[in-house]
Amino acid sequence: MSQTIWKWNGLQLSRYCFSAILPFMKTTLTITGRGVITLPAQFRKALGISAADQLIAETTPEGILLRPAVTLPIELYSDERLNEFEEAEARLAAVLNQKAKSN
Repeated sequence: MSQTIWKWNGLQLSRYCFSAILPFMKTTLTITGRGVITLPAQFRKALGISAADQLIAETTPEGILLRPAVTLPIELYSDERLNEFEEAEARLAAVLNQKAKSN
């Protein structure tokens, strides 16, 4: 999937998915007894991965693919906040009804 673009400072630069240019890097990783894999700092820095970031692990015909997971924060609404939404909906319904009557 990658395509070599050029070499720079001894690094082979590649374009992945035609959206990002990353240096070609390769290393051997060890899995601990608890299943923990540590990515070297050079990899994390090049990929913009920091502590507590989540990755998706997928099996592929070539082996394992790790890629960033997109996580979005969610808001859990309190009863008070839900009441605010209901009041806003009621005000909107009143405005729409008024407009419908005037047409």
